[in-house]
Amino acid sequence: MSSVAETPADSLVATGARDWRTPAELVALGAIWGGSFLFMRVAAKDFGPFPMVATRLAFGSAILLPLLWRARSVIRVAHLWKMLALGALSAAIPFTLFAWGAERAPAGIGAIANSMTVLFAALVAFIGFGEKIGTRKAIALVAGFVGVVILASGRTAGENVAPAALAGAAASFCYGLAANLIKRYLSDIAPTAVAAGCLLGATLLMAPLAVFTWPEAPIPATSWVAVVALGVLSTGLAYAFYFRLIQRIGAPRAATATYLVPLFGVGWAWMFLGEALTPTMALAGAIILGSVIFSQKRKA
Repeated sequence: MSSVAETPADSLVATGARDWRTPAELVALGAIWGGSFLFMRVAAKDFGPFPMVATRLAFGSAILLPLLWRARSVIRVAHLWKMLALGALSAAIPFTLFAWGAERAPAGIGAIANSMTVLFAALVAFIGFGEKIGTRKAIALVAGFVGVVILASGRTAGENVAPAALAGAAASFCYGLAANLIKRYLSDIAPTAVAAGCLLGATLLMAPLAVFTWPEAPIPATSWVAVVALGVLSTGLAYAFYFRLIQRIGAPRAATATYLVPLFGVGWAWMFLGEALTPTMALAGAIILGSVIFSQKRKA
């Protein structure tokens, strides 16, 4: 604690710095998460879904493991079983679905489908836990599903992208379901420790599948770099970054970073892979993203 009294001018400067820092960090987080779809697109064809996801999780878990160790005094055996189960739902399954889709369609498809997470979380809370959904969110859900149908109806370079779009939607549903379950069954542990525990649990689940499906051909260095970046940057550091934002500005404001994911996902893929934004992707993305933003607005 400083021994020098803070003047009003000092307070204004500090507030201004925080006001500038938060939007910058939200944009950076959206860019990092958007980059995950680029990395998956690069590495998926050489690794295959299971080995790529297991390697990603291993690097991400290694980054966050100190956070789990720090919370060891409050973690019980029951918590570990819950983390293992929710690790499957929040990481192992959705990561695999997105990886499978990345083998078959442009990176932007998964990034756009990922936007449905917020709406699926509201739907699960309504159906499974009796939370009120409201007219605004109900309209947004219908619009979001229309957007997914439009996304799945498109073709890129003559290829049908429906399987990848549906896989992305299923992955987003897993995220939405996991968010509700974590909120109800692991709320007594620090969020950073929950993230670390779930990633570690997912790593343990994916390891045997990776061993049995590891590619026989040597994996190019480019794909290794992409997977390391996927694990360290888009998983480990991004999770730590995200939960630090939650602690500082709250979950609703921190979640706005997800609105930027499809924009960066499509942008990175265009910039580095030359993947074009098709009219169908643009329309579906606008509908899904618009529905998510609409669902979050509140009456004055």
